[in-house]
Amino acid sequence: MNQGAPSPVAQTALLRIHELYEIEAEIKDDPPEQKMLARQQRAAPLLESFWTWLNDTRAQVAPKSAIAKAIGYALKRWKALTLYLQEGHLGIDNNPVERALRGVAIGRKNFLFAGNDAGGERAAAFYTLIETCKLNGVEPFAYLCDVLEKLPTWPNKRLHELLPWNWKNLTVS
Repeated sequence: MNQGAPSPVAQTALLRIHELYEIEAEIKDDPPEQKMLARQQRAAPLLESFWTWLNDTRAQVAPKSAIAKAIGYALKRWKALTLYLQEGHLGIDNNPVERALRGVAIGRKNFLFAGNDAGGERAAAFYTLIETCKLNGVEPFAYLCDVLEKLPTWPNKRLHELLPWNWKNLTVS
């Protein structure tokens, strides 16, 4: 068997997953409440059918095969995989977070030269801030320049305004 070509079972699973992603593409700009409703009406029945198919298929494949392991993995994590149906603000996957962490994973060896644990923790805090800016559509350099300038005189009770998801080049008033 050609290892480059997916098995018929894998192809069927991928087609079912693709249907779910098509729904997500159609509702991506909808508000969370509408997403949740659309998912419950359109994706939930597909997922119920997929769950049944996974269980039926698991009984038909070799127990120690890669496809059996993949099916077992999906069924074991089914509750987490379907949580997005109940929460309109959640995505169908965590790909944006995975992409954000990619830079951290690539830079892992560089962190060995942070000097000490405290230096590593400070570097991690800055990486977190920068990636949070990116995830929220904020240009990190502009954000850091602005916030680091304002921080010494910014009122403590308004610090939440300086978080990346709230930040708008503000001034103290």
